[in-house]
Amino acid sequence: MAEIKNIVFDLGGVIIDLDRECSVRRFRELGVDNVEEMLDPYEQRGLFLGFENGSVSLEEFRSQLSEMIGKDLTAEDVAYGWMGFIQAVPQYKLDYILDLKKKYKVYILSNTNPVVYEWAKTSRFSESGLPVTAYCEKFYASFEMKVTKPNPRIFELMIKDSGMIPSETLFIDDGKLNVEQGEQLGFVTYQPENKEDWRESVNRILKGEA
Repeated sequence: MAEIKNIVFDLGGVIIDLDRECSVRRFRELGVDNVEEMLDPYEQRGLFLGFENGSVSLEEFRSQLSEMIGKDLTAEDVAYGWMGFIQAVPQYKLDYILDLKKKYKVYILSNTNPVVYEWAKTSRFSESGLPVTAYCEKFYASFEMKVTKPNPRIFELMIKDSGMIPSETLFIDDGKLNVEQGEQLGFVTYQPENKEDWRESVNRILKGEA
């Protein structure tokens, strides 16, 4: 195995503890009865996918969702629904990532949308008051890149922009299809469970023990 020089983290389910059921409940409260069909921990469907792949703006998402349910939703309603996904952002993981940054280039590659991204860029993201951007060289967000994982194009765009070499890069994602795609492109990979404390597993990989 080549020496690891870069680490790419997924956001939700790896750095952030996710609670999909809370988000489903919130959207149902708002009147989106079929939300279960569209809301997925790894890659959304329908209108929700459009929001995460950048083909649908926040205003278009709000407007089209309002039309779908026959009730006028506000941008605050939309944010309320999406932020139900965020259960916790464990500070111990963030502190560990800051330590990794001393030796490795750290990136985030996430299927995400403007609501979660704008929140993550504020001091409300972490207990320490630091935004998500303090924990990485660059945040690659699907809605800005106009493509979501596991499409190989999102990986290729990140590789080209960063200059990283996949064989020198550890890719950490809780999505099976995302990890499989990463492996096909030559990344060293690790697939943790949602809410897992993956620090020891990552340490072993970085030491060449796994």
